[in-house]
Amino acid sequence: MPDPLAPPVVAVIGPTASGKTGLSLDLAERLGGEVVNTDAMQVYRGMDIGTAKLPPAERRGIPHHLLDTQGVREVATVAQFQAWARAVIRDIRARGASPVLVGGSALYTRAILDRFEFPGTDLGVRARWEAELDAVGPAALHARLAATDPAAAARIPADNGRRVVRALEVGELTGRSYTASLPELVHVDPRTVQVGIDIDRTTLDARIEQRVAQMYDDGLVDEVARLLGEGLAEGRTASRAIGYQQAAAHLAGELTLAEARERTVIATRQFARRQLSWWRKDPRIVWVPHDADDRVERALAAVRAVGTASAPDR
Repeated sequence: MPDPLAPPVVAVIGPTASGKTGLSLDLAERLGGEVVNTDAMQVYRGMDIGTAKLPPAERRGIPHHLLDTQGVREVATVAQFQAWARAVIRDIRARGASPVLVGGSALYTRAILDRFEFPGTDLGVRARWEAELDAVGPAALHARLAATDPAAAARIPADNGRRVVRALEVGELTGRSYTASLPELVHVDPRTVQVGIDIDRTTLDARIEQRVAQMYDDGLVDEVARLLGEGLAEGRTASRAIGYQQAAAHLAGELTLAEARERTVIATRQFARRQLSWWRKDPRIVWVPHDADDRVERALAAVRAVGTASAPDR
């Protein structure tokens, strides 16, 4: 049972480059809270520049959790992330502080906040589909998914081989569409608020282009070269990170540096569109303008409203 007196759980969401990090720090300061990373790629040690991981010196002394916990060869599944994050959230609230979740991985955030029980897995079935992925490639496997589970295929990008494999595995094991296993729009704890950053597409596209340029200028290619030496290419999750794929292709001689930059911009913009498409379907999110002078106060008002609404009568 959720503790009706526990501090609220706050999640800051929004597309890449919208300003989530700054708002999460502001809220954590005002609430006396601690930040919990919900970005699937920031758990990997050494993946700093390409994930826009906030350096320790810029964290304002606020504790941050679920950063740099995995090596690049390791696989971090949504189910694992759910367990890690929920344990951290329980610990933070037990100490009387508010967890402030921040990250761009929509499914990870939903899995943490909402009622979501993961279907079982079968290592043999998973291995068979992974072998098929290696043999035919993600596009062909996605086409096979579209034939058997069109609803799932419509929600999973054709180049996301890992999620295609999982959808096929779930379908084979349960006989149901993978979409049937996605989270309900019901928070595990009613003392939860999601604050979304509302930003127009023109501004967002310009910010993404600027961020990508800065990443490459800051040494993304060198970072990827070092991580390849640590086994990045063998990591099924880490190797798929936007920016890292393109920089690796440049190092392999498949793309010029300019092409790698441009493809990173395009992939990031496409990812941002998918993020927004996912979040816009959630009516519980309180949206605040990215450039509003009072955006912190608006977000705090939403947090206070959740706390008041779910507080027990005295």
